[in-house]
Amino acid sequence: MAALILALGLATGARAEMYKGTETPAYRVEQVVNGAEVRAYGPSVVAEVTVAGSRSGAANAGFRVLAGYIFGGNDDSAKIAMTTPVAQVPDTAATSGGKEWTIRFTMPAQWSLDRLPAARDSRIRMIETPPRRMLVVTFSGRPTDAALAEASDRLHAAARAAGLQTTGVPEYMFYDAPFTLPWNRRNEVALALR
Repeated sequence: MAALILALGLATGARAEMYKGTETPAYRVEQVVNGAEVRAYGPSVVAEVTVAGSRSGAANAGFRVLAGYIFGGNDDSAKIAMTTPVAQVPDTAATSGGKEWTIRFTMPAQWSLDRLPAARDSRIRMIETPPRRMLVVTFSGRPTDAALAEASDRLHAAARAAGLQTTGVPEYMFYDAPFTLPWNRRNEVALALR
């Protein structure tokens, strides 16, 4: 999987917003509060799949399903460039297999919802996310469950201290391939603002 991510990253062309040569969704930092950024994101088109299991197991399974789509597992056999971050959102529903997670790839900016080829895998959904404001904390290192929980706690504390109202559950965002050295990794936890 690591080689797959590297190949995807190297195949991505130049874009307006980039992270290590890979397109990212554009956002504007409105302010920094208690070490977290208030970001304004525009709408974006995403491919997503929901899988059950542990956080890391679901991330791997969901990544493989979505990578299959962008590598040509679609009605047009089109190759779609990889973007960052890969997002992971816990769902509130539980199944017999454990917690459910939605894994999300943002589609490159040139793709609109009506132009994207249909996925051959019926588990994949294509949606357009509306503009949104997010409170985001960034950290390096390995994104272990403990590190994500600590970042989530920092994010909630920053929101309370700044008097910001959040909604929903934390969203995890991962920017780097698994073999990236821990100190060179960019991980984020985000909460939607009301």
